[in-house]
Amino acid sequence: MSNDKKVLKIHNKSDKPDNIVLRDNEIVEKCIAVENKLPKFMKDYFIYLKGSVAVSSRLAYLDDIHFFCTYLVETKDLTDALDTKDITIDEFNNIKARDVNLFLGDYCSRYYKHTDKNTLIFENNNRALARKKSSLSTLFKFLFRNEQLDNNITDGFNPIKLPKPQPDAIKRLEIDEVAKMLESVETGEGLTDKEKVYWRKTKLRDKAILALFVTYGLRLNELRELNISSFNFSRGEFMIYRKRGKEVLMPINHTCEIVVKDYIFNERCQSEMLSEDNKDALFLSLQNKRLTSKAIRELVKKYTSISMETSRGNGYSPHKLRATAATSLIQTGFSIYDVQNLLDHDNVTTTQLYAAHKKNVKRDIVNNFEWIEDDDE
Repeated sequence: MSNDKKVLKIHNKSDKPDNIVLRDNEIVEKCIAVENKLPKFMKDYFIYLKGSVAVSSRLAYLDDIHFFCTYLVETKDLTDALDTKDITIDEFNNIKARDVNLFLGDYCSRYYKHTDKNTLIFENNNRALARKKSSLSTLFKFLFRNEQLDNNITDGFNPIKLPKPQPDAIKRLEIDEVAKMLESVETGEGLTDKEKVYWRKTKLRDKAILALFVTYGLRLNELRELNISSFNFSRGEFMIYRKRGKEVLMPINHTCEIVVKDYIFNERCQSEMLSEDNKDALFLSLQNKRLTSKAIRELVKKYTSISMETSRGNGYSPHKLRATAATSLIQTGFSIYDVQNLLDHDNVTTTQLYAAHKKNVKRDIVNNFEWIEDDDE
């Protein structure tokens, strides 16, 4: 029996490494699969998304719209279609703002999926509802601008109030906990006997990963996608591939250069012994494949739980190390604008949340700046 599945070959003439091109292609393939389930009258909107948002955002928008169309088919109130791709533009033109508000406020907040064995309950918080609202708003606004709908109904969408982020709720490691975390990966202290078996084979890798996280506040995928070729040690810099396709050159400090080189030259499998897909990958698993997101999360959770003296389940995620980097930099004296630039925050108000942790600075200043001496001294 012949195998019709074709092998994907990369003909890459861009500046991006093959793994980034492959990652984006996988997301694009998912986008196309969702588009094929949606009505043909949305084709112009698909083209608009393709040119205006990152591929990950494009997929999120399409998933939300497909979820809404599935709701229309299942409820049968607004369409006669039996399949999402058969919904007509005339039926969409009859949708009112009230219909979308009912979908978001009544259906989406809690809905059920029935399987052969179970009934699953799904709940969305306000942040998830706001994202779905945003996805539908872009669709309805575009169809109106594209003269496919008679009215712009988005002005009638109910507001969704999001909880204001509280600085005190930001979870991060204290400076002494960071030191303890790095010491545990150096010595193996706090690991179980079973964990030490793997630690002896990966401690240089783990140390490099943790050092990069707490120094640069990298996002998980930014770290996972790093390659050997990302680093130019002679120039003292490395390349990060960020959200929305941004490429950023980052200077490498002395500590991170030492730990990354130590891992590459003394622990990592030699590239000529690796498969073509993994030759350039920086961080490898014991199976000599690019480390997965799940494995990185578990690694971080393990070492942060040791530093905080808590259970493995209560360890922190890589995003908490991003928060750790932000607060540590601000406490060291760097401006919020410097930290915003380093961490790639879209809005400085996000960075200001981490600056709020300096709430005791005013007290420290005035307590150590006395004009009048105490008579008792």
